[in-house]
Amino acid sequence: MFESLSERFEGIFDRLRSKGTLRESDVDEVLREIRLALLEADVNFVVVKSILARIREAAIGARVHEALNPAQQVIKLVNEALVEALGGESVRIQYASRPPTVVLMAGLQGSGKTTNSAKLARWFRQQGRNPLLVGADLQRPAAVEQLRTMGERVGVPVFSQPGDPVETARAGVDEARRLGRDVCIVDTAGRLAIDAELMDQVRRISQATSPDYTFLVVDAMTGQDAVTVAESFDAALALDGVILTKLDGDARGGAALSVKEVVGKPIAFASTGEKVEDFDLFHPDRLASRILGMGDVLTLIEKAEQVYEKEEAEQTAAKLLEGKFTLDDFLEQLQQVRKMGPLQNLMGMMPGMPKEMRNAEIDEGQVNRVEAIIRSMTRDERVDPTIIDGSRRLRIANGSGTQTSDVSQLLKQFREMQKLMKRMPGISGTKSARSGRGKKGKGKKGRKGGGGRVTPAGTGRTTPKQPFTLPGLD
Repeated sequence: MFESLSERFEGIFDRLRSKGTLRESDVDEVLREIRLALLEADVNFVVVKSILARIREAAIGARVHEALNPAQQVIKLVNEALVEALGGESVRIQYASRPPTVVLMAGLQGSGKTTNSAKLARWFRQQGRNPLLVGADLQRPAAVEQLRTMGERVGVPVFSQPGDPVETARAGVDEARRLGRDVCIVDTAGRLAIDAELMDQVRRISQATSPDYTFLVVDAMTGQDAVTVAESFDAALALDGVILTKLDGDARGGAALSVKEVVGKPIAFASTGEKVEDFDLFHPDRLASRILGMGDVLTLIEKAEQVYEKEEAEQTAAKLLEGKFTLDDFLEQLQQVRKMGPLQNLMGMMPGMPKEMRNAEIDEGQVNRVEAIIRSMTRDERVDPTIIDGSRRLRIANGSGTQTSDVSQLLKQFREMQKLMKRMPGISGTKSARSGRGKKGKGKKGRKGGGGRVTPAGTGRTTPKQPFTLPGLD
């Protein structure tokens, strides 16, 4: 979403790197360019003025640090201004002293409200909570059925009943209390525009349920209209925060940079993809870092921690260091990485990644082909690829729907990686390599939804100097 803005900022900073000192005229020129970059990114003009004022004030009163060059000085000031415009810090959810904590979801039709209600329920489960989803959207056909489907996917039960949406919402909160559910998420009807009748309905639902949090789901692709929608809903419901969806889209990103400053309500959560796991607390500092091309290491680490079990990671590291890393192990690691999200997004989180690589189109189909090639091999072939001759290559290629050249390329790169690891001194047979042996860690157990009248829910590493690349991705 912020690619064009990031490129503009990178161009500004690159020109500054050639300067030995930062004069006042340089600051004025930089501010003009930043102003144009933000306006082109569809950032509200009031927000642009506020950001520029912060940067100018900080630049004039700042003491120039000897360790920073002009470009680094400006990056520091711009980063601080962007973080403040985005809200400063992440929202901290406080739970009700007498459960359940009621969360009311509102938004325009098509903004992803029902889907993000389920994503939010999954997030609460990750925090150790037991949420209940309430389908109070009786306006749209199959809305409740959609919520039930999503609830089964995230392992959260759903309550709904026909009739009046206000009574359904009130009954849902009572049901959550009866079942001992400590979080109750109420999904309300969306609207095509600021509809007076439906706005009155969601206001009455709010009065009936007394929500602890009222979140507005906003589509980041709508640009400045998102800010107008947020202002209208805030006037009717007194919002506690905004859930910004489709941050992985190709819009210019102005809504994300404008909502907090104009509406005065923080972005609480952000959805960065279609999968249920592509959802988390919104971190202003991390987004600002990504906009400025500095990556997002913390989010990358958190995604890895959610996917990888410690014992399994240690076992894999030990196999790699001992030269016993097989194609089975490689396939398992590939699947784990894919669970972290689209490879394109992961590339953008890595600090120091060249612009060409960040913006390069990664064909997920190439990864699918690599998986297909390995899965078409026998157990013996995965353990010892040296036994794969011409006839076996042809069989594997036919079984995976690829060419024999693709199979040969994968095998060649895998052999090169194994040779490289064996040549590295002091690795094979070391104590650190052997320490990873042991029983394989068990996966996390799934949790079952509640019953009643609701619908049940279904360490140290050594990095090779040359990366191991996938066929079609090098």
